[in-house]
Amino acid sequence: MTFFTIVVRGLMRRPVRTGLTLVGISIGIAAVVALVGISRGFETSWEAGMKTRGTDVVVSNMGSALTPKPFSASVVDRITPIPGVAETCSLLVELMSIEKAEMMIVSARQWGGFSWKNLKVVTGRLPHDAKERAVVLGKTAAEMLQKKVGDTLQLETEELAVVGIVDGGAVVENGSVVLSLSLLQELTGSEGKINIIDLRVTPGTSKEQLNKICDDITKAVPEARAVIAGEHIRDSQAYRMISAMSWGTSLLAVLVGVLGVMNTMLMTVFERTQEICILLAVGWKRRRIVRMVLLESALLGLLGGLGGVALGFIGVKLMINLPAIRGLLEPDLNLTLLARSVGIAVVVGIFSGLYPAWRSSRLSPSQALHG
Repeated sequence: MTFFTIVVRGLMRRPVRTGLTLVGISIGIAAVVALVGISRGFETSWEAGMKTRGTDVVVSNMGSALTPKPFSASVVDRITPIPGVAETCSLLVELMSIEKAEMMIVSARQWGGFSWKNLKVVTGRLPHDAKERAVVLGKTAAEMLQKKVGDTLQLETEELAVVGIVDGGAVVENGSVVLSLSLLQELTGSEGKINIIDLRVTPGTSKEQLNKICDDITKAVPEARAVIAGEHIRDSQAYRMISAMSWGTSLLAVLVGVLGVMNTMLMTVFERTQEICILLAVGWKRRRIVRMVLLESALLGLLGGLGGVALGFIGVKLMINLPAIRGLLEPDLNLTLLARSVGIAVVVGIFSGLYPAWRSSRLSPSQALHG
């Protein structure tokens, strides 16, 4: 009988208890995969949206909400003279409930601005001008709202014509309702207000120069802040809070797994006291006993981690199809996150087995006589 066989046999002595322990670890690791993957996906989805629009710098006032606070559109006049700024496009982006969708991105863009140019028309057309009372829908938004070209869309108090379905090249873009800036300002009573300015800088600008441009813009526009595209979401209080809550909730779930593994391993040591003492009597070193218990707990962690990764992956795929989330993000379930999650589970297993392993090492061969 090999060392590994003894380890596996130890876990299989109480299959129901071992199974329940694995479920506990799996749920904790699934929480890590799902919550952290979704929070990171929110960041990467917005970053991809910036990239497809060709945005180099974003000027906004990211507070505690998921969308920036509005400010005066006149700040653009203070930004355009700054050296290195090649082109600007003002936006008013809101998260709104639209017909059947509980929450959807409404992206109002300055007519003629470069943020329109990445939209590839799938069917229909783009609006003729800024005054046309019309919208175009990202292809995901069109599916969610069950709209096609020629239908109307209720936005605030007015029905607007759907004139086109577009592919924006990113999840955020494809999940958006897109219209002219002046039209949304009129419908929401936000004349003269914007909450994002997309900037393109002069080609060939270095990272150092890009940072200087951001600093110059922030000084010129104290009511907002300029950051490199993709980083503005990370600066928001809402995102930081969501990220912290994701890790906090995950760690609580993992803690439950720690207690479960520790309880299982302690019960295993108590039940196998005579067996362990006999192994010591026939020549096993105490460090080998310790290694056996730690390997059992590490194996529990490994199996629970693999199960948790699978459970979390399936759960996330189901969650992103919920009406409240679909079209807003694409979870970031990269191999690094999955491997780290399994690694956390193994560490949890080893940590949970430390005390039971120490208890087992304190046993004496003479105790086998009392079995």
